[in-house]
Amino acid sequence: MLLLGFASGLPFMLVGNTMGFWLREGGIELSAIGFLSWVGLAYSLKFLWAPIIDKADAPLLGRWLGRRRGWMALSQLAIAAALTGMAILKPEGGLVAFGVLALVAAFASATQDIVIDAWRIESADSGEELALLSAGYQLGYRAALLVTDALILIVAGWIGWSLSYQVMAAVMGVGLLATFLAREPNAALRGATLHGSLMTARGLSDAIAGPFIAFFRQHGSWALLMLATISLYRLPDFVMGPMANPFYSDLGIDKETVGAVRASFGLIATIVGIAAAGLFALRFGFIATLLAGAILGPGSNMAFAYLALHGADAGVFTAAMVIDNFSTGFAGVALVGYMSSLTNVGYTATQYALLSSFYALLGKALKGFSGVAVEQLDNGRSLLEAYSLFFVGTALIGVPALVLCILLVMRKPQALQPPAAAVQT
Repeated sequence: MLLLGFASGLPFMLVGNTMGFWLREGGIELSAIGFLSWVGLAYSLKFLWAPIIDKADAPLLGRWLGRRRGWMALSQLAIAAALTGMAILKPEGGLVAFGVLALVAAFASATQDIVIDAWRIESADSGEELALLSAGYQLGYRAALLVTDALILIVAGWIGWSLSYQVMAAVMGVGLLATFLAREPNAALRGATLHGSLMTARGLSDAIAGPFIAFFRQHGSWALLMLATISLYRLPDFVMGPMANPFYSDLGIDKETVGAVRASFGLIATIVGIAAAGLFALRFGFIATLLAGAILGPGSNMAFAYLALHGADAGVFTAAMVIDNFSTGFAGVALVGYMSSLTNVGYTATQYALLSSFYALLGKALKGFSGVAVEQLDNGRSLLEAYSLFFVGTALIGVPALVLCILLVMRKPQALQPPAAAVQT
């Protein structure tokens, strides 16, 4: 699970915030960087092709490795190829073509996420095991973010961005290794038997409509509240995200320093945040953990707002990184664990893709305008003052999610069964 979590997290920053650092150093405007962040919408639209992942084997590899592992291997190979293409082309080779390759990498990465999430959920035999697997996934995922959001900055300072991306493409081999070591979960076979094949009209209809019907049937009128909470939960992080690395560049902090702090203090804070969330979920349950994450999450945005006004001070920057990594680590485990607890076997990939798409869709749509927002706030102010106001605004948009989490806590408690035990007949 650690290795698969690492493979899942590896491409995310390479087509997101880290790519923005590369673009900003190349003199690309903030507005263009913001718009290019829309390639990440692939992660939010993955529910559109998740039914295929649930019901069909991957071409060639599916018969050899099984349904889940076949799609894992195919998507991992596609990610490596797209990252290599980005490294060879570079932004100066054509921004549009570069963006297309980033989109291919994001699409393949989103596909990998669909199947790894399904594998994680279907491999759990109990709620406690699901909580631990979710924490293990987040630990591997955050380790990958450390590599692609911190260590790569140090490496890029030595060998350049192009070679760094080629190294990252090769590191996707970790994902392939994990795929070969993993066992195909029996739950995937049970789900396929219960719900039919895509080759029949009934099977096709069930693949498309079944996951949505089953979700609303299980949760009733609370389903809409759950979806609304999930869609707003990480909104502050998503909207702020594309401007974080350009902010460091404009603040005057070199990428080697950013990478070093993230790889040391940031790493420790991430591990502590993930461990705290995992233990909190085991003790108090997924919903209470979700509420705690909603309180902690926007804290990182306020830390960045203070940093923008204070200036490039190493101590303040380190404190901001600690707050950011602990908060995002905790909130990440909280949301992944909660969403995982809501799925049904046979529809695991599609339902989790639906939930994770709701979690990201609004934020990824809005974050494309983040560069425009900072540029507009810059009118009549200094650029750093504009950044500070922008970060405060992104923190405030986390308030609705906090209110919705409180409503979920007030709901009559229900025992959340692990998805592997909630087979729909």
